[in-house]
Amino acid sequence: MKPTSTHPETDTGTAGIDAALHRALERMLTDRYTCRQFRPDPVPREVVGELLRLAQRTPSWCNTQPWHVHLTEGAATDRLRTRLMAHVRSSPASPDFPFPAQYTGAYRERRRECGRRLYDSLGIGKEDREARLRQLLRNFELFDAPHVAVVTTEADLGVYGAVDCGLYIGTFLLAAQSLGLAAAPQAALASYSDVLRDHFGVPPGRRVVAGIAFGYADHDHPVNSFRTSREDPRNATTWHSD
Repeated sequence: MKPTSTHPETDTGTAGIDAALHRALERMLTDRYTCRQFRPDPVPREVVGELLRLAQRTPSWCNTQPWHVHLTEGAATDRLRTRLMAHVRSSPASPDFPFPAQYTGAYRERRRECGRRLYDSLGIGKEDREARLRQLLRNFELFDAPHVAVVTTEADLGVYGAVDCGLYIGTFLLAAQSLGLAAAPQAALASYSDVLRDHFGVPPGRRVVAGIAFGYADHDHPVNSFRTSREDPRNATTWHSD
């Protein structure tokens, strides 16, 4: 029997696919990008509330919902920016979770391609180390975003708590896109987990996973003009059948 759509007014296609929902999801996934320059305009509280409500629908292992978000606005964002910049310039990295040991093969090439497109959009040459460093430090200025969300997990839940937080971040990014917001998931912030834990008073039993700068994109800035590519799904899939 052909599945019945829960939205009878919506066109359905093969195997009961809701075409409108499919197109909406495809558009969000295609249009979403990592914003690296924001406008200063704050996001209204009610919009942030809706963003958080949608993100909370993220599935998790045994419905543990291990994420907790420390959210900033206004002067609190500026204080965090100032503290991060001072800390980064004078202290070594101290992530709660190990960063990649190395990038090899296709992973290295994809990483290099992302870097090339970023620096090309800004007209930064390969040998201009000073300009590259300045752009790296923009992570800790939160790309001038008016808000940042720092996502933590319960340490006792181990890798699966972190995986669930990764799902939460993905949902957060799509929810932001659906609300006309831009966002930048930032592993760079987690490289200084010690200062984030101290700044926000994160309990000892929790670990910093990542940060998300968000707000409204500055569409006129050249850094927001470049996009990363995606691998052909056939090269990321191994089928097993009879």
